[in-house]
Amino acid sequence: MAYKISYKKAFEQKCFRLIIEAYQTSLTERVIQLDWNENDISSEIHKCMNKNPLRRKWKVSTNVEADIPKDIPKEKGFADKFPRIDFRLTSFISIYEYEYFFEAKNLKQNDSALKRRYIDTGINNFVSGKYENGSLIGYLLEGKTDETVKGINSLLVKDKRDVEVLNLKSDEFLKTIYESNHVGIGTLKHLIFDFTSISN
Repeated sequence: MAYKISYKKAFEQKCFRLIIEAYQTSLTERVIQLDWNENDISSEIHKCMNKNPLRRKWKVSTNVEADIPKDIPKEKGFADKFPRIDFRLTSFISIYEYEYFFEAKNLKQNDSALKRRYIDTGINNFVSGKYENGSLIGYLLEGKTDETVKGINSLLVKDKRDVEVLNLKSDEFLKTIYESNHVGIGTLKHLIFDFTSISN
């Protein structure tokens, strides 16, 4: 069992490295535009992730806009009710399959609606159990990371969720990884991918 837990942790770290390196590659390629929808950006990030030789070396499979099957009644249209998440990464070792998920949301420093959506359809989907075993990604398209995160935290405090605010954590691959703590699920990680330099 300890072996299984340690492999799961190692797999999570590989997923983080693959998606962060994909983000860094996308900055170099300068294809992403600041007026793109979330799914447009996710598609480009996924393309960069697929090209990474580490993905093949580590035998990690990826897909975007993945359905997460839930235990719901099987009747016409049931598959349309599955929650959909932006990135699903999977790997097999022995008889075990490991999955990790990323949900992405566009963010702008001065757009409260996007920050509210980050909470309502991002954080809350993990807290409610709709999404499991994953992290959130914020695609920053305008403004500064720290001010945008302050705005998200202000909304959480306004909602009387002070203990759930995002706190900056150090990471060797990405300087802007945050963590928030939630009853029932524990720690949720947040990666902020800053694309604002693309406009320069």
